[in-house]
Amino acid sequence: MNTTTPPAPARHYRFYDLVLAGFVAVLLCSNLIGTAKVAALTLPVVGTAFVFGVGNIFFPISYIFGDVLTEVYGYAHARRVIWAGFAALVFASVMAWVVIHLPAASSEPNNATLQPALEIVFGSTWRIVAASIVAFWAGDFVNAYVLARMKVWTRGRWLWTRTIGSTIFGQAVDSMIFYPLAFAGIWAGETLFQVIAFNWFFKVMVEVVMTPVTYAIVAFLKRHEHEDFYDTNTNFTPFSLED
Repeated sequence: MNTTTPPAPARHYRFYDLVLAGFVAVLLCSNLIGTAKVAALTLPVVGTAFVFGVGNIFFPISYIFGDVLTEVYGYAHARRVIWAGFAALVFASVMAWVVIHLPAASSEPNNATLQPALEIVFGSTWRIVAASIVAFWAGDFVNAYVLARMKVWTRGRWLWTRTIGSTIFGQAVDSMIFYPLAFAGIWAGETLFQVIAFNWFFKVMVEVVMTPVTYAIVAFLKRHEHEDFYDTNTNFTPFSLED
């Protein structure tokens, strides 16, 4: 007589794929579109108060997606999304390199102006590309791990402490990896420290301001997915794609 218990059927979620797609879209757009432009925010009386990369406005939204994924579906499902984002970034970087370095056809007159523009927008150095990918990978896994652990510790209460707390740690790791890897030896040490501190603070403040939106999305997903996962027995290795 076979007494083996059959495995539980896999859960099907209505919105998980949409959240995954949103996460990857924000990640790619903030890394490809925003990085080429530096903006200056001018305030009355004060004058130019802030100078920052435009991508920093939108990149923190990917952390909000990460918070939502871990809070509702659990660390393992967030881990799959992080790897999907990592693969998308690698592919986009390889594609940009190929597009830029393929010889432009001299018979096409637009190539004379298009090629330099492509090089400016998408021609980041290998240091910046590598730093961006590594920093994203490490920062997002720290963010997911801290949120999952805090959810168990707080017994699911005080969502704001988890979303903001995980972002504090995740964005700190992201910034402390990206800027030294990309710009150490190019920027002065004081400048490097100031940029790291400002960008970390700015990204955390985006999370704070967006907290009501995070609450609304989490409540919606928990209600419609009938899921509120607690990572009590989770294997937290990042090197897995299992649910």
